[in-house]
Amino acid sequence: MSAFEPGAAALAQYKTRTGSLTVPRGHVEQLPDGSEVRLGVWIMNQKTRRATLTTDKLTALAARGLDWAAS
Repeated sequence: MSAFEPGAAALAQYKTRTGSLTVPRGHVEQLPDGSEVRLGVWIMNQKTRRATLTTDKLTALAARGLDWAAS
């Protein structure tokens, strides 16, 4: 499994819990299985790599509310 799936799950969990997609760079989100995702860094990495992300990944990010993934 790539790092994308846990990151996307962590993003959805964070948004559900906080109602926001403004994630501090140093934030670490703990998933129900006990694993941790450095969510702030993960989001920045996805945004930096958006030109090379697959359509499926961009669609998944846009569905979670990240405006930059929809454009």
